[in-house]
Amino acid sequence: MSESGRIPQDIDYERPSAARIYDYLLGGYHNFEVDRAAARQFVEMLPDAPLYFKANRAFLRRVVNFLMDQGLDQFLDLGSGIPTVGNVHEVAQRANPSAHVVYVDNEPVAVRHSLTILEENPNATAILGDIRQPEAILDRTETKRLLDFSKPTAVLLLAVLLFVTDDEEAYRLVRVLRDALAPGSYIAISHPSEEGLPPEKVEQGRRLYAASGTPVNIRSRTQIERFFEGFEIVEPGVVKAPLWRPEGPEDLLLNTPDAIGYYVGVGRKP
Repeated sequence: MSESGRIPQDIDYERPSAARIYDYLLGGYHNFEVDRAAARQFVEMLPDAPLYFKANRAFLRRVVNFLMDQGLDQFLDLGSGIPTVGNVHEVAQRANPSAHVVYVDNEPVAVRHSLTILEENPNATAILGDIRQPEAILDRTETKRLLDFSKPTAVLLLAVLLFVTDDEEAYRLVRVLRDALAPGSYIAISHPSEEGLPPEKVEQGRRLYAASGTPVNIRSRTQIERFFEGFEIVEPGVVKAPLWRPEGPEDLLLNTPDAIGYYVGVGRKP
C-alpha cells in the first residue's frame, strides 16, 4: 500500500484502467496520469463522454431510490468502480440505515478505497471479483454475510456488461444472477449503445478501450433488452438514461436524451 493506505503496491502504472478513467471523467482524483491521458483521448473522440457518465451516475441515484421505495434493503453492485459522491450505500442508507450493500470490482484501487470508506460501516463491504464468474461472487463469505438471497435483492450492473465482450458469456452471467434471486428481486442495467453514433466514432471507441487492455462490446438496444429475459421490465422500459423516471424538468439531458449513448432499464423477477 502507498502512504495514503489506499493504493496497492502492485498496481500497473503503465496501463490505464476503465474504473480510473471513469473516476477522472466524473471529476474524481483516484486516477493516474496514464488514465488521464486515455480519458483525454476519449473526450477528443466523444466530447460529450463526461455527460454520459454523469447521466449514468444520476440514473444510479434514481434507481436506488426507486428500489428503496419498493421495500428492498439489500444491494449487490457489480462493477461498482471507484467510490464517488452518491455511492449506493449512501443513497440507500440515507433512507434505511440498515440497508446492506456489497460492492464488487476487478480494480484493486476501487476495492481498496471502498474498504477504506466503509471501515465504520458494518452493513456494507467491497470485494475483488470478476463479474464473469458470478457463481464465485455469490459464494463469497462476505456476500453471504450481508445478503440473504432468500429475500428480494437488487443487483446493479451499471456500465459494466460492455466489458464482457462475448455475448453468450454476458447473457449467461445475467441468467446465473437471475436464477439465484428470490421472486420480487430486481436487476438494473445501463449499457452504452452504438445506435445514433457515427460508425467511425464507435470503432474509434472500441480501439481506444482495446489499446488500454479493456476491450468492449457496444451493443444495440435489442441486444440490451435481451438481458431482461425472465424479468418483468419496469416502466418506462429500456430507454435512454435521462428518460428513466426523471426527478424534475431540470434533470441532466432530459430535453436532449439522444445526446447520451446509454440505454438503461430495470427488471423485476416475478
